[in-house]
Amino acid sequence: MIFKKLKKSFTLLLLSLFIMPYSVFAYSEYLIPGGENIGIQIASKGIMVVGVYEVDGTYPATAAGIKIGDKILKINGVEVENIDDLIAKVNESSSLTLQVTFARGNETKETTLTVIKEDNILKTGLYVKDSIIGIGTLSFIDPNTKIFGALGHEISEKTTGQILEIKDGKIFDASVTSIDRSEEGTPGSKNAKFDFNSENGTILENTKSGIFGTYTEKLPDKKLYQVASFEDVKLGEAKMLTVVEEDQIGEYAIEILKVNNNQQQKTKNILFEITDQELLEKTGGVVQGMSGSTIIQGNYIVGAVTHVVVDSPNKGYGILIKNMLEEAED
Repeated sequence: MIFKKLKKSFTLLLLSLFIMPYSVFAYSEYLIPGGENIGIQIASKGIMVVGVYEVDGTYPATAAGIKIGDKILKINGVEVENIDDLIAKVNESSSLTLQVTFARGNETKETTLTVIKEDNILKTGLYVKDSIIGIGTLSFIDPNTKIFGALGHEISEKTTGQILEIKDGKIFDASVTSIDRSEEGTPGSKNAKFDFNSENGTILENTKSGIFGTYTEKLPDKKLYQVASFEDVKLGEAKMLTVVEEDQIGEYAIEILKVNNNQQQKTKNILFEITDQELLEKTGGVVQGMSGSTIIQGNYIVGAVTHVVVDSPNKGYGILIKNMLEEAED
């Protein structure tokens, strides 16, 4: 998935729960399985600083104490919600010094930023970002609440690695145009084209267990699958629902090798191996963009794909569906 950052480890990301009786959970006992490719667009809360640059031999942002990962909140005491706001406030200022309010973690700080005029352009020395667009896979839709879940992990800003705090977002249609195959040590990826006019849902949360929101289109006419508990998931044959060509969902054979219910590693509850030769020929294994691909075993929906094992891309990890659903309720 294009959101994810390659880490020097054996896995690649493909973004405190109360223990309660099953009967009190609000989610449905049966879900609509996913597998569809989705485009994802998220606007962040605050303007993210993703880099700094030199202007006329100096680094204005660094001199002001602004760091990568900070979020710009106000310019001269006025809130700025996006990059257009930021540019407007810089250009309308009567001074080359700006009072900047920014967030670093849970702290709010203030500083003075000196902008520099170069080639008749005011330059701040800041590289910033206010939104992210990418591709992922829908995991499930609750037919009763219309809550959807996707990805099975958080969306992080690529440069900083920080989980993205969202202001708003949407999911929309995406069609796979080609596949860059996974090779040992080099994860592949899906390439896609987006239809930005086809909004299918609003994103409300970005959590370590996935993105969640409200599905706004007509519900897909699909067979419902029962939500699997940890005890329902067995070692052995299962299938993965995902798209590798245009918008056609395929069912591909996998083998579940290990299952755990470790809440500290809740995005890696299921270790599986792709055994479907057609899928292996097309993709080389798990690729970025498969994040969220639904895992089905028998009549159960058991989880969603989250990681590729970089050194052995025919293997991957998945999150238990119960972990996604419990996060969606919080």
